[in-house]
Amino acid sequence: MEDENLEFWLSGTLPNILDALQPAAHALLQSERELKKYTADFPKELLWAKASGRASVGFHMNHLTGVLDRLLTYAKGESLSEEQFKFLKQEGSFNLATDVEDLQALFSSKVAETLRYFETLPEDSLANKRTVGRKKLPTTVLGLLFHAAEHSQRHIGQLLVTVSVLKSNAI
Repeated sequence: MEDENLEFWLSGTLPNILDALQPAAHALLQSERELKKYTADFPKELLWAKASGRASVGFHMNHLTGVLDRLLTYAKGESLSEEQFKFLKQEGSFNLATDVEDLQALFSSKVAETLRYFETLPEDSLANKRTVGRKKLPTTVLGLLFHAAEHSQRHIGQLLVTVSVLKSNAI
C-alpha cells in the first residue's frame, strides 16, 4: 500500500483471503502499522513504566503478540502449549524481549503467520466449532479470528494513550 495515511480497510481486497476474513486481515495489518508508528523512537527506559497505574507499553506489545498466538492456536483446534502458558504469565514483565524493535518484530511475525493461516481456510471451515481456555468456552473459527483482530485494535488504542502520556511526562 502506497498511502500510509489510508487505512488498510480502504485499500482493497487482500489476495488469497476469504471475503469474510478481509475485515480481520485489514484490522491486523492496521494494528501492525500503528504499533510501529506509535512506538517509533519510543524510549527503552519507558517501556515498562506504568502511567497512572495502567499497563505498560511493553505489556501491550507482548500481549498483542501473545493473544494473537493463543487465539490462532484455538482457531486451529489445538490446545495451548506450556511455552504459551509461560509467555502468558510473563507478558507484563521485562523477562521477555526488552527492545521496542524486538517487540515490534515479534508482533509483525505473528501477524504474518496469522495471515498465512487465513489463506489456508476454506469458507466452510469458518463456522467450525472451537473452544477457548480451560473452561472450554464455545465459539467458532470465525469468532476467534474476528476477536483476534478487534482485540488487537483495542490494545493498540490503549498503547497509544500510554505512549502519549509517558512521552509527555518525560518532556
